[in-house]
Amino acid sequence: MRKRTEPVALEHERHAASGSSSAGSAAAALDADCRLKQNLYLAGPGPAEPRCAADAGMKRALGRRKGLCFRLRKILLCVVGLYMAIPFLIKLCPGIQAKLIFLNFVRVPYFIDLKKPQDQGLNHTCNYYLQPEEDVTLGVWHTVPAVWWKNAQGKDQMWYEDALASSHPIILYLHGNAGTRGGDHRVELYKVLSSLGYHVVTFDYRGWGDSVGTPSERGMTYDALHVFDWIKARSGDNPVYIWGHSLGTGVATNLVRRLCERETPPDALILESPFTNIREEAKSHPFSVIYRYFPGFDWFFLDPITSSGIQFANDENVKHISCSLLILHAEDDPVVPFQLGRKLYNIAAPSRSFRDFKVQFIPFHSDLGYRHKYIYKSPELPRILRFPPLVQGIPGEVGTRAPALSVIRHLKEHEDVSLVPPFLRPARHPGDVPGERTRMPAGQAEEALADLRRPPPVAGSTGFCGQRGGRACGPLSLLLPLNLRSCWEDSDRAFWPSAS
Repeated sequence: MRKRTEPVALEHERHAASGSSSAGSAAAALDADCRLKQNLYLAGPGPAEPRCAADAGMKRALGRRKGLCFRLRKILLCVVGLYMAIPFLIKLCPGIQAKLIFLNFVRVPYFIDLKKPQDQGLNHTCNYYLQPEEDVTLGVWHTVPAVWWKNAQGKDQMWYEDALASSHPIILYLHGNAGTRGGDHRVELYKVLSSLGYHVVTFDYRGWGDSVGTPSERGMTYDALHVFDWIKARSGDNPVYIWGHSLGTGVATNLVRRLCERETPPDALILESPFTNIREEAKSHPFSVIYRYFPGFDWFFLDPITSSGIQFANDENVKHISCSLLILHAEDDPVVPFQLGRKLYNIAAPSRSFRDFKVQFIPFHSDLGYRHKYIYKSPELPRILRFPPLVQGIPGEVGTRAPALSVIRHLKEHEDVSLVPPFLRPARHPGDVPGERTRMPAGQAEEALADLRRPPPVAGSTGFCGQRGGRACGPLSLLLPLNLRSCWEDSDRAFWPSAS
């Protein structure tokens, strides 16, 4: 036993000794390693560490780039998908296109009370409400000539209605899409026309402003017809002129065509920034640029307009209009291209319906900056639209003197009567050019003045300056410039389109 256990003990001792020595060496190695790490830390990174840091930075940059590219790719796919989906959405829902044409939901300026036109600086204006159909109500403004503004203070609707029977001419203004009758540029035009001696009657179509109803081309035309008949029922034989702007030109030509068909045409039609038809206007509109070359553009975008019953075919309507026509258009119009207004004039000028009336196109140079809705700023506009001063007064005090008498009196005051604008010529000759300035011999000018002094023609006939059935010489009395000589000699733009 003893011999056997002794080697075991020695072996244990031997192992213990070796274990202690190995533990000491491990501790020494660990201590040396810690010192080595500390020395390396104090000495700074070795040559291998920058390579690892650069690799990590590159990986982070690549990761960011990949994330940005992924987001851009995702946004691009969404934009392309939306671009491709919009045509199909419009094709399936034609009502969207109708909303975009009318824009009646855009009410600018906001937060104005249309019942109080005086808040917009129209202190000689009355607010009416007319009802052309059941469940349809129209908000109407009637602005009397500016010379009556003092007398108009505090007057009721009855006074304003009676004022329509005075000797001052009347303009029915049909505004374009978007906004209301209280739009800033529209209010400024009312002020200009009122200062020139006109009654201005304007209204919001059904669905616009405070008017009640659902907009449609047929409904808008019927609204205009109702307001026109309402005016004629109160104005007697006073001249009534229809002025349409932008989309309102479509309503205006629809209205005038219908009036001519029933043989009750207005005295003249004024179109500001007109288009030929709604399809050409939609194709030329700035909003259509991104889809203009899209395959099937007409099928996707234009056919839904027609299927919604919206045409506003000015180019067809002017072929059936028998009254004087004046077209105003700015060359820098970004909404309705100037070329469409010129094209409409080229369609109307040779039309047989205008053989007894004058068609005139007045462009405004792009340097003037009038664009789509600022023609009212033109200093030439008063010269185009002004008529000789009539006997001023208030309703009930104004006589029934025909405006033609004022024209004769004003012409008599000029020594040289040989300068007569084209619209005073008794008849249009085959070689005449619309708007051409012509000097008439003194004898022929005297004959033209004699025509003014003659009694009006019988009912139903068309005489000098488009007289019908005892009316005063409407367009001539309305828009003869005050300074006849300067207007006739300086610019063709002073020539008002009446019978020539």
